[in-house]
Amino acid sequence: MRVLPAFEPTGRDPADDADPVIVRTDYTDEGAWRAVAAALRSAWDAESGAEARFHLIDDPRWDGATPEELVRAARGVENLSAVFVADAVTLRSSSRPLLALDLCADEDEDLDPAYYQELTDNPPAREFRTVPGEVHTVQLCLAVGNVSFPELAVMASQDAEGVLRSP
Repeated sequence: MRVLPAFEPTGRDPADDADPVIVRTDYTDEGAWRAVAAALRSAWDAESGAEARFHLIDDPRWDGATPEELVRAARGVENLSAVFVADAVTLRSSSRPLLALDLCADEDEDLDPAYYQELTDNPPAREFRTVPGEVHTVQLCLAVGNVSFPELAVMASQDAEGVLRSP
């Protein structure tokens, strides 16, 4: 079983300790991957000069990893509520939409039985796509808890291409 590495806390605000994790699972187009990485680096706050902070996992051992494998591997990473995936869709699309995967799905276990049944009948979305320029915003929204993963997925579903462009 593949396991994501442990990431050192930054020592900053706890919400900042949840820097986005991006895992590359497609190795067919190096130029497209470099474009994704560049978009992530330039996406943060060019006006203030703030540095974009994230963890890129660019390791061929992850080639072809499924969303289920990535969720299992990422569940042990502290302060992480989502993982972002650069897959074949990401590398082939001009907008480079990363797949966002929800890591908090199992938190439904301790819910009121009636509410749990409602979730079982109508499960919330556990993945959506987002452009690289919104990865940091998505991670921050999830870290501080002002928007839930399912809410972000609904926002993405309202886009013509099903991609979150701005929460």
